[in-house]
Amino acid sequence: MKKFLKNKRIGIIGFAKSGIAAANLAAELGAQVFITETRAKKECASQLKGLKNGIELEFGGHSDRILGSSMIIKSPGVHGNIGVLKKARRKKIPVISEVEFALRYSRPGRLVAITGTNGKTTVTTLIGEVFRNAGRKAIVAGNIGNPLSDYALNIGKKTSVVMEMSSYQLEDSLYFHPDISVILNITPDHIEHHRTMAKYVSAKKRIFLNQTQGDFCVLNYEDRTLLRIARKCPAKVVFFSNRRKLEKGAYYKDGVIRVNTGTKKAVLKVVPMMPGMHNIDNILAAAASCVCAGIRGPVIEKTINSFKGVEHRIEFVREVKGVKYYNDSKATNVDSTRVALESFDSSVWLILGGRGKGAPYSPLRQYVEERTKGIILIGEDAPRIKEELKGAARMYDCRDMKNALRLASTIASGGDVVLLSPACASFDQYKNFEERGLHFKRLVKSL
Repeated sequence: MKKFLKNKRIGIIGFAKSGIAAANLAAELGAQVFITETRAKKECASQLKGLKNGIELEFGGHSDRILGSSMIIKSPGVHGNIGVLKKARRKKIPVISEVEFALRYSRPGRLVAITGTNGKTTVTTLIGEVFRNAGRKAIVAGNIGNPLSDYALNIGKKTSVVMEMSSYQLEDSLYFHPDISVILNITPDHIEHHRTMAKYVSAKKRIFLNQTQGDFCVLNYEDRTLLRIARKCPAKVVFFSNRRKLEKGAYYKDGVIRVNTGTKKAVLKVVPMMPGMHNIDNILAAAASCVCAGIRGPVIEKTINSFKGVEHRIEFVREVKGVKYYNDSKATNVDSTRVALESFDSSVWLILGGRGKGAPYSPLRQYVEERTKGIILIGEDAPRIKEELKGAARMYDCRDMKNALRLASTIASGGDVVLLSPACASFDQYKNFEERGLHFKRLVKSL
């Protein structure tokens, strides 16, 4: 293999999954690699075994050593305004995302990228399933599963890459150019990172800014923000809607999806296994994307009708004494919890809380009043939730998941639903939302 980066010094900020993957790829390409991480070494002990030999590391803060790099790869979630990055930009050192770095050494036959506040993982997974069922070699990566750098050197022209892209990844991907881009929706999220809604929207827009008229961009017609930014999209826009007929685009009515991209058409009879109208949106976006990719309707239809959804997203866990328990740990923002509540008519005991993201909880008031019997609070944002939703429902402050499940099992009765849909990040008590969801499921299974 060619050592494209021989004698180059590559700096990496952040020692998590994407940072480790980028470091290993850079080392394999011949670079001298240096990683800087704010956490103490003992906190990262379990991750060290995944790192190739010869990679330098520093822990406990970002020193100026990284400024000797010819390029810096910034992990998602590291804020772009930290001191060492300001210095790097003054020295004109390029700062890019792990995704953009991996794509420099990959040549996929087709790149499909999906973003949005909610639904990204479901749509990305479903598109990947359709591609595989159509006989195409497909890699699903990005903000889901493994980082793209883990696969980069094995991706060729016969490989399709289907990527979930977060706003964190997109904000540092200046030259990112998918063949098919998808934005599912945009509602307030990650305001604590982006500072303003405008900057959050700007990060999402990066998914299509480098596209051309030969590419496709799939957008939600019912999202006002997307209607506004669609005018700036250089690709062929394909809208989708679950509310109205679209002459050009994708729409759903009475169990049938009709897709017209302008050059390709499909009619799909669907009986989805996933609950909720939000999942009709997800299916529409996936179907439109797959038609844009030239996949035949029967393959798309069959895959949709057998797809059960993804773990941690309104996932049925167990029924105990007539009470149904659902794991929606992936609901890390307010709008995602709203969508989950819309999937149930009433009698919900809602487990809410964690580390807030700066968005208000007040948009949940109507749904809490109409559909819940009470709110069971956990995590560090519980006081703020209690204040903003005061009077909407009975509230019980349980601090952690164990206490929450103990209470829920005593106050819920036959026909009720206990729903973990926190509207918050998990980092106050867990490593990630997956760990939180798995803990919830273990506790439910032990009832």
